[in-house]
Amino acid sequence: MTEKLHSPVIAWFDAHARDLPWRRPEAGPWGVMVSEFMLQQTPVNRVLPVYEQWLTRWPRPADLAKEAPGEAVRAWGRLGYPRRALRLHGAAVAIAERHGGDVPTDHSQLLALPGIGEYTAAAVASFAYGQRHAVLDTNVRRVLARAVTGVQYPPNATTAAERRLARELLPEDEGTAARWAAASMELGALVCTARNESCRQCPIAAQCAWRLAGKPEHTGPPRRGQTYAGTDRQVRGKLLAVLREAHAPVAQPVLDRVWHEPVQRARALDGLVTDGLVEPLPGGLYRLPLS
Repeated sequence: MTEKLHSPVIAWFDAHARDLPWRRPEAGPWGVMVSEFMLQQTPVNRVLPVYEQWLTRWPRPADLAKEAPGEAVRAWGRLGYPRRALRLHGAAVAIAERHGGDVPTDHSQLLALPGIGEYTAAAVASFAYGQRHAVLDTNVRRVLARAVTGVQYPPNATTAAERRLARELLPEDEGTAARWAAASMELGALVCTARNESCRQCPIAAQCAWRLAGKPEHTGPPRRGQTYAGTDRQVRGKLLAVLREAHAPVAQPVLDRVWHEPVQRARALDGLVTDGLVEPLPGGLYRLPLS
């Protein structure tokens, strides 16, 4: 079963993989790490320009570590989920202090960095260092759910059964395992997509359990939708946009103009302060954090 999956998917990847900057040798481990933070819940086309600017400004972790965390939030732009910028800054500081400025190669050391969880540690170890780890993002989980388990979508949250299956499917050879991780992820991103999957282009369509079962409809819990308009997330984004553009503290009345509903606006601003994304100052002023 495993060999029948590995060979065609990796061969497809060799022929069809996108030429992305973090996949090039010159990206190095730091480039891979930056991309993994940015790509969480954000499409590639939105990440590309910010990634290029980020690596130009901060080509090594130590370069970012020297800056105030607010500068990371400012450079994050409109990628969304800006706490990722603070976490990446925190990881850069830890790399500079604990690892001599080099992204560690050891999986456990990666996992010990602030802001890095199970997925990111495995992804960096696999994509940057060619190690053998199960890399389970949404795309990979969907490919395995359909091809092996025979269901349309994986559970909303990663389960122990999914982790076990991913480990069982890992090629024994380290290099092949790392290639499989990247290839299965790309297959989910380009072919085995959440909607309008392209089974005719899929290298493993002939053995896909879900397709062979007649593509039964999803029967599990409703899949989480992502709404934005009118949410606290939208208000937080508008407040942060004002602070990113300002290079001096911003007065409360200026922030008040970004959203009409005062209770929601205050809740969003309080949340930004609690998350460490905004620093309140005396006199009703606010700025991006300096420490």
